[in-house]
Amino acid sequence: MTQRGESLDEQIVSGMDWARKKYGASKFIAYFQSFTNTYAPVPRLRDLYGRALKYEGMVGLSVGTRPDCVGKEVLGLLASYRETSLVWLELGLQSAHDSTLIKINRGHDVACFDRGVADAHARGLNVCAHVILGLPGENHDMMMETARHLGLLAVEGVKIHALYVVRGTPLAEIYERRGYQCLEREEYVELVLDFLERLPSAMVIQRLTGDPMPAELVAPLWVREKTKTLNLITKRFQERDSWQGKSLIT
Repeated sequence: MTQRGESLDEQIVSGMDWARKKYGASKFIAYFQSFTNTYAPVPRLRDLYGRALKYEGMVGLSVGTRPDCVGKEVLGLLASYRETSLVWLELGLQSAHDSTLIKINRGHDVACFDRGVADAHARGLNVCAHVILGLPGENHDMMMETARHLGLLAVEGVKIHALYVVRGTPLAEIYERRGYQCLEREEYVELVLDFLERLPSAMVIQRLTGDPMPAELVAPLWVREKTKTLNLITKRFQERDSWQGKSLIT
């Protein structure tokens, strides 16, 4: 809910004001979301994180980044805030298959993600993994294997995204050539349920679908209707008599 060009402090203040008015919020988590928020010298990161946490009502810090951009010094810095704040480290995995990561030019492999999780856990940090359903070349079994992989790693949280096509990207070119077909909303809803059934019940589900920028979105257009998608997920859980972790019960 912030504007591009605003300073960090302006973004924090405007974001907190927006949340107070919309939700009546009194406690906040500073979310360093877009791009790679650990890619800077530690003194610079300490200044940024510290400025965000200084505001009254700011009780936590969530930092999104890549698993290949989190060194020991950065992890130590994040861990230093644990005594006074809730701290989450968000790491992008997207898929537990190296073949897919190569195809989407991710730039790291699954083993790199696994090491990042292990290093974060060694410092007592909560880890939230980001995954994408509907990646090119992935079938149902492959996506479910990603869920199983996250469960084995015992990450504390997950954010699930539908793959959508953004203007000016290689995927947009492939889509225009009819080389990629987006998931239909009903397909995505069923995949989400199947995915959640394979995640441990204690894992925190922080997101069930993403929020594309409307001006950048090519397809599928249904991803702009987030509330409708969430309502369908809830409805299908009830219709299927399902719940998170159902497939893990023996």
